[in-house]
Amino acid sequence: MAHPGRGEPYSVRSLAEASGVGQGVVEKLLTGRQRTADVDDAIAIAEALGVAINPLFAPPSSPNPKRTSLKSNRSLKE
Repeated sequence: MAHPGRGEPYSVRSLAEASGVGQGVVEKLLTGRQRTADVDDAIAIAEALGVAINPLFAPPSSPNPKRTSLKSNRSLKE
């Protein structure tokens, strides 16, 4: 997990420490064993990573996660 201004990737432990979220929660979120997070944990993780929280709660751009809206727009134009 890279942090844009940090210069080195986060480990599960370092992200947990930087965000104040439990290491177990961070690990479960990363491995997919936990699919949701408490809003306070989500905000803390986003702030530690230096990213906006809105994309974390945005719906996917397409019902098919392997297909992006950009690809579908191109196929419509062709």
